Amino acid sequence: MNIHEYQAKAVLAKFGVPVPRGFPAFNVGEARKAAQDLGGPVWVVKAQIHAGGRGKAGGVKVVKSIDDVEKEATRLLGGTLVTHQTGPKGKQVNRLYIEEGSAIAKEFYLSMLVDRGSSRVAIVASTEGGMDIEKVAHDTPEKILTIAIDPVEGVMPHHVRRLAKALQLEGDLAKQLGPLVIKLYAAFTAQDMSLLEINPLVITKDGKLICLDAKVGFDDNAMFRHADNAALRDETEEDEKEIEASKFDLNYIALDGEIGCMVNGAGLAMATMDIIKLYGMSPANFLDVGGSATTDRVTAAFKIITSDPNVKGILVNIFGGIMKCDVIAEGVVTAVKEVGLRVPLVVRLEGTNVEKGKEIIAKSNLNVTSADDLDDAAQKIVKAVKGA
Repeated sequence: MNIHEYQAKAVLAKFGVPVPRGFPAFNVGEARKAAQDLGGPVWVVKAQIHAGGRGKAGGVKVVKSIDDVEKEATRLLGGTLVTHQTGPKGKQVNRLYIEEGSAIAKEFYLSMLVDRGSSRVAIVASTEGGMDIEKVAHDTPEKILTIAIDPVEGVMPHHVRRLAKALQLEGDLAKQLGPLVIKLYAAFTAQDMSLLEINPLVITKDGKLICLDAKVGFDDNAMFRHADNAALRDETEEDEKEIEASKFDLNYIALDGEIGCMVNGAGLAMATMDIIKLYGMSPANFLDVGGSATTDRVTAAFKIITSDPNVKGILVNIFGGIMKCDVIAEGVVTAVKEVGLRVPLVVRLEGTNVEKGKEIIAKSNLNVTSADDLDDAAQKIVKAVKGA
């Protein structure tokens, strides 16, 4: 689960991490009051959306009067911000963060994430702050330092020394780095974060290290331990179909293609998406119904797929192990009878209770095309969509 910048900074501040003062604003009046409460002479008006690249898209503005704070708030609130991470449709700006201005002397990149390769939290640092880390990794990978932290030891002095050397920090700045990294690591582990990105971490002109921006993602599987963090969720930033899927414990991600997919198992789902691309079309979603889905969950999954106006055809691909083919068949038939079927539907069933599943679909009298295997299913749905 992702949260907004101002929320991320509030979480970090509880652990003593240095961040600039600021206030969220949901309307122009609140933005003006926030600026007045902060005092001048410089303010930063920041659009709050779950996407990077806000500055380049005009979503972050430095201003030098309260009237300009009001002017920028009026421009941004209710408007649509299009960045390289939002896609062409962009995202509507519903809230702002009014922050005190900072006199920046130098910028760095610092993040923490779960490194699945080492099964540890990794600290990633670079002198190239304020830039997309993907571009830095591509163009100048030698400027990126990655350190895996032993969960038993935690952050040790030798880790801090390596980071200070990589960031070219000496003297008092190097001394400031140690407590800062330790506090960030404490926040990361205590709050069950999956990502903590500070871009940029800056040196101010008066010689202080502060986190000028913050991006935080929480591990969804650990949210039951953090009711206060769960309350930070902003559903307006999420796809409505993904929100509905989460209610039924379905693994669903909306994509931009034309063929809706319902599959059991993440690996099989990825293979299904790949073969759809192989035959010249694109998947409209990733949807893993899991190995213990019920008829109700399958029905809900089918409804979510059909609610996407971009879907021109549906491919159901089930290999029954724990998941039984007859349960999938019953769910599909129930959903089709409830919501109707306006696009081609191809169903491939194999595994546990496959004959019973095929019998259920055959007796339903629905306009469903059966497939023998994955390759056959992909060719049939692509042909049906292109024919339609």
